[in-house]
Amino acid sequence: MQKIYDRFIDGLQVFSTVLCALILAVVLLGVFYRYVVDQALSWYDEFAGYLLVWITMYGSAVGLARRKHISFDTLVERFPRGARRALEIFGILCVMGFSLVLVVSGWRLIEEMGGDTAISLEKVPMAWIYSAMPISGALMLVIGVAQLLKAVAPGRGAKLEKAKPMEEAQ
Repeated sequence: MQKIYDRFIDGLQVFSTVLCALILAVVLLGVFYRYVVDQALSWYDEFAGYLLVWITMYGSAVGLARRKHISFDTLVERFPRGARRALEIFGILCVMGFSLVLVVSGWRLIEEMGGDTAISLEKVPMAWIYSAMPISGALMLVIGVAQLLKAVAPGRGAKLEKAKPMEEAQ
C-alpha cells in the first residue's frame, strides 16, 4: 500500500512540475510576442495566472505529503511522547478540516460560477479553472487520511516524523 501511495505522490509532483514548465513556456511565449514580434497576446497573462493557481493548489498537496508545510517542530519536540503524538494527530485533523473546507467551498464555487468562461479564453469554462480547489482539497484529504493512519498505528512509539530534505523526498 505504501508503494501505491508513494507513486501517487510522485505522480502528483510530476504533474506540478509539468504545470511549472507550462507556465514558463506561456510566459516566455508572451514575452517573445510582445518584444520580438511586437504584438501582445491577449490570453497569455490570464492563462499564466490560472496556471499559477493550479501550481499553488497541487503543489500544496505535494508539500503536505512531503511534510513541507509550516510546523513547530522545535516546540513540539520539547513535549513528552504522548503529547507529541496528540499534537501530531491534532495537526493532521486541522489540515484535514481545512481540506474539507476547500472541497466544499470549491464545489460551491464551481456550481455558482462554473458556467462562465474565461475573459480572454472564451472557450474555456471557469469550472475547469475552479476545479483545482476541490480536487486539491480532496487530494489533501486523502493525504491526511494516510498520515492519520500512520500516526495512530500501534507500535509507532509517538515519535514525531520530521520533514525530509528535498534530496531525500525525491
